[in-house]
Amino acid sequence: MYILEGCVDSVESAIEAEKGGGNRLELCSNLIIGGTTPSINLFNMVREHTNIKINVLIRPRFGDFCYSDKEFEVIKREVKMFQEAGADGVVIGVLNPDGTLDIDRMNELIHITEGMHITLHRAFDMCKNPLETLEQAKQLGINTILTSGQKNSCYDGKELIRELVNNSKGKVDILIGGGVKAEIIKEMYKFTGAVSYHMSGKEVINSSMEYRKEEVSMGIASLSEYSIWQTSSTKISQVKDILEKLISN
Repeated sequence: MYILEGCVDSVESAIEAEKGGGNRLELCSNLIIGGTTPSINLFNMVREHTNIKINVLIRPRFGDFCYSDKEFEVIKREVKMFQEAGADGVVIGVLNPDGTLDIDRMNELIHITEGMHITLHRAFDMCKNPLETLEQAKQLGINTILTSGQKNSCYDGKELIRELVNNSKGKVDILIGGGVKAEIIKEMYKFTGAVSYHMSGKEVINSSMEYRKEEVSMGIASLSEYSIWQTSSTKISQVKDILEKLISN
């Protein structure tokens, strides 16, 4: 009836996403910077502790989606590694410098997957021509496009999302991401007609550390070392309940 994908970067978050009613996971690391490729051991632990499908984000670094030859080689090896490890799908995307989809490299990656579910990630939101890229995705045999409608939030991008849903003609699933939450799901569903949603459902948990060196930062200075982002089963469940009522009606 619908896809409710939990975007998670820890075993704890994966368990919470399934507990809340998520029926698929996108597994990554470093969600705080948009997500990067997770470790194989994180994947294995999530597989041990959950019973829903796991699609793995393959993104070697933060930043744009135009990759060097060495970065692309890393991507290929990681796609193959997770394919052999039993991941249900991979979440990939490569762009050319001019903002078009890198068809040759996407074809090369898809060839490696050997029948896995293929999601074109939010590289799509950075492409030059989204409707042209949608048609290319159909030709490539991509299953899903994850998008916020080329805006920072899906709510702001809902006009393009509706156009993508209409133009996809059921050949590519349009997976809405970027700010999905209970407060907007009813309007997004009615406006776009989309039945697939992607959310982190995050809440901020206070670190268990008692001794704190507040003046030292290990990364982004504006972010506290003692705040942990984790998926909330309650936030996932709220969206699931609304979706089920909308679709059943």
